[in-house]
Amino acid sequence: MTGPKAVILSKPQVQILVNHARETAPNESCAILFGGTADGNILVEEIFLTKNIEASPVNFTIAPEELISAYDTAEKKKLEVIGIFHSHPDSVAYPSSTDKKYMEINPVPWIIFSNQNNEFKAYIYDSGLVPVPVKIS
Repeated sequence: MTGPKAVILSKPQVQILVNHARETAPNESCAILFGGTADGNILVEEIFLTKNIEASPVNFTIAPEELISAYDTAEKKKLEVIGIFHSHPDSVAYPSSTDKKYMEINPVPWIIFSNQNNEFKAYIYDSGLVPVPVKIS
């Protein structure tokens, strides 16, 4: 498996995710990304903001009922779950050891926003971490 060419976010989507990350700081924020693929790119069409039930600055967990709601919403809108977003309030946008463990069982791009560096990075797990460029349209 090779990773996607890029994850494409619109400027308004970037602002939604940055605001969510800043509003939930000092804890990690999280969201499910809906969309599809085109020409090898992941196109984010909709953001499903979620709550970090751990209320932790170093980990996040989305409640099972919220995950079910996200998947139901995506299905009703005829969209795919194409990514998982979370923030790192006090560190760089690089997967933690916990992130890596969960990335192995969730084979979609993980988009991380660093509040500290004000940057987005994306990765997919394919026998190891594979960086995926984030493009803002």
